[in-house]
Amino acid sequence: MSYCVNCGVELHAGVKHCPLCGTPVYNPNELRRDESAPFFAPEKEVVPPASRREAALLLSAMLCSVAVCCGVLNFFLRTAHTWSLYIVGAAVMLWIWLVLPLLAKKMPAWVALPIDVGAVGLYIFFIAVDLDGMVWYRHLVLPVLLSAVVILLVLCFLLRDHRHRMLTTATFITSAVALLALTTEYFADCFFHGVWQPGWSLIVLAVCAALAVPLLIVRHVPSLREEARRRFHM
Repeated sequence: MSYCVNCGVELHAGVKHCPLCGTPVYNPNELRRDESAPFFAPEKEVVPPASRREAALLLSAMLCSVAVCCGVLNFFLRTAHTWSLYIVGAAVMLWIWLVLPLLAKKMPAWVALPIDVGAVGLYIFFIAVDLDGMVWYRHLVLPVLLSAVVILLVLCFLLRDHRHRMLTTATFITSAVALLALTTEYFADCFFHGVWQPGWSLIVLAVCAALAVPLLIVRHVPSLREEARRRFHM
């Protein structure tokens, strides 16, 4: 039982103001609305992480359905070339790129890079089968892909230390691009002309050298390195 502090009239439970004089009623045993419902949640809610396995199953089902549908459609719509092989090859390549990393939680870079390049080689293999081009696949595509794998593995080995600065990383990547261009033109010229006639790869090499040399200079001059760090937030 409670009473108004001003006029003494008896108050019913739960009233906020005295019905006679209008004096605000305060009951210390009851929390106010603003105190009972805080603005922020009292406990921190943790959002559960998405299931990698469910995402892998969903992507696998999507890619498999596209490949199967195109294969069945190509069976009824016959053309000069088996165009469904392009779709199947792309589906397999995307599965290796997207789904395999979800299934393998921690795949080192020296393992993931050859697998990704191998996925590209598998896709080109489907194209070579459709176009009856196993000759250029063996003598051109495979050497280029193998050289790309070797270059990427060497780059991965050089950048294995995560403490490398951005300038060093950019220099290594620029050099790898130039080397890949040289090897690609070498195998292409040997396949088509029988002799290496460097052309566009030298342009790529010159551009990469023009980028790599300033990076090396800035990397080894402390004042320039500090200026680049401040201006580019490196």
